Amino acid sequence: MKFNHSVHLDKDKCMGCINCIKRCPTQAIRVRNGKAAIIPEFCIDCGECIRICPHHAKLATYDPLSVMDDYKYKIALPAPSLYAQFNNLDDINIVLRALLKMGFDDVYEVSSAAELVSELSRKYIEDNMEKRPFISSACPSVVRLISVRFPNLIEHILPISAPVDIAASEARKRAIEKTGLPSEDIGVIFISPCPAKVTALSDPLGYEKSEVDAVVAIKDIYPVLLSHMKNSIDDEEDMLTSGKIGISWGRSGGEAGGLLIDSYLAADGIENVIKVLEDLEDQKFTNLDFIELNACSGGCVGGTLTVENAYVAKAKLNRLRKYQPVSRSHLDGKQLDKPYFEKEIEYTPVFRLGKSMKDSIAAMAKVSALLDKFPGLDCGSCGAPTCRALAEDIVCGRAHERDCIYLLRDYIHRISRQFSNLDSLSGIGGDYNDDYYGDDYIDDYSTDYVDDYNNPNESDYNKY
Repeated sequence: MKFNHSVHLDKDKCMGCINCIKRCPTQAIRVRNGKAAIIPEFCIDCGECIRICPHHAKLATYDPLSVMDDYKYKIALPAPSLYAQFNNLDDINIVLRALLKMGFDDVYEVSSAAELVSELSRKYIEDNMEKRPFISSACPSVVRLISVRFPNLIEHILPISAPVDIAASEARKRAIEKTGLPSEDIGVIFISPCPAKVTALSDPLGYEKSEVDAVVAIKDIYPVLLSHMKNSIDDEEDMLTSGKIGISWGRSGGEAGGLLIDSYLAADGIENVIKVLEDLEDQKFTNLDFIELNACSGGCVGGTLTVENAYVAKAKLNRLRKYQPVSRSHLDGKQLDKPYFEKEIEYTPVFRLGKSMKDSIAAMAKVSALLDKFPGLDCGSCGAPTCRALAEDIVCGRAHERDCIYLLRDYIHRISRQFSNLDSLSGIGGDYNDDYYGDDYIDDYSTDYVDDYNNPNESDYNKY
């Protein structure tokens, strides 16, 4: 299987530390030969490794701002989390006008499309109560996590297009009507807080093809916008098309709040998300209508492509929405293009150890046997996050038993004992050792080896 990803490794910067392997939620990273490596089928592009790497060796792939030059007509799709990056902002119109001043021909708020999605979701949940609880499909990392690790929960994913996809479709349709240009001359550019949205562009789940043409990072566009925002005039045109519901989507709990229901759960941070999904799979939740899950702490404001602290940004977003109407965008009989998934999300068994059930059972028996040998410390010194992960790697042919430093130590002890006993061969082979190796060679070599091993600070042990 081929997997597209927006998170990659800069090997020149990687120091081989184990920070990333211990924090990766899907155990997608290994350290081999002093460098980290990402297992593509396990990665869900949550960006946790980018956030935790002290050497900045994990990077996100996205488009440069120069991608705007590739199109005759350029449309900006600002995520609501963009508004939370600026200090002392009291009018979102200032940001929207600045986007036009920096070169965009039109702006379509993703928060505006979010209000349409909220309305669609309310109606869908009301008509399909027997499928409760529904899981939000807005976070690509969460959807991908469910598709590879929680197959029993796939049927609970809300099959409604993400706000960015509806915004892109509506923005393109409006631009074609307004300009008469062909679709290929119109560039729909999403201003993203996270790398997962980049992956969703090239490898969408639930869609055949995304309507988004390019994705740029909030952190890249932020300094450019600042210079244009300084020249904003208060009495210019009001461009805002979203209210409290749409703007709130930028933080954890915003989507669930937009459904106007009480029976919901909202969790953020990928480790918390996994815990919720595990409990949901074990049927520990009852009487829930909706579950909102965000891979980033704080919601989209905590994405790795933002510039502001997630919790400060969340507070800013709460202040911005305070004096807004509940909603500015409504369906009102409007026919949306592709409001629902075009195809079903399928289970992708990337964590399966064998090609068949029989192979998997046999592989699990080998894993169990290996775990009996390992110390169970999950120290990460082997380059895998846990002893079980190392055992699975060995069974899959990606590692060796002696990658475990404890087994390696025992192996070295065993070899050293063999060397120390080699001099006994002289009693069996007569003058063989003297003739072949030279006088006292074996005795001296084995004694030195053991002494060096037992007293590394007083010897040349390292050369061995």
